[in-house]
Amino acid sequence: QVQLVESGGGLVQPGGSLRLSCAASGSLFGIAAMGWYRQAPGLKRDFVAIIRTDGTKEYAEAAKGRFTISRDNAKNLIYLQMNSLKYEDTAVYFCNVEIDRSDRPPTVYWGQGTQVTVSS
Repeated sequence: QVQLVESGGGLVQPGGSLRLSCAASGSLFGIAAMGWYRQAPGLKRDFVAIIRTDGTKEYAEAAKGRFTISRDNAKNLIYLQMNSLKYEDTAVYFCNVEIDRSDRPPTVYWGQGTQVTVSS
């Protein structure tokens, strides 16, 4: 079992910055990637960013140039640094982790989410 806990959400003005954190615990052997998704009210959960075990990163088009995903392997943490925030970034942000072991299908775990509200 894997547990993910997000933190760092809150209210921020347009153009401001916020850093989200995700703490992972439990059976973490076999982590293939960790990432961030977000979901605005009434909409589906969308991909934001991912970081793989080799350090490679991918970003959604809306996040490129403004958001940065990073990790602290020693502390089992990932971060999402969000700069130049816009109204449309308002959403619940979810952390996820993909566990991929050679002897079983991949398994994905999700946190409960943290609210980010961009408002003037």
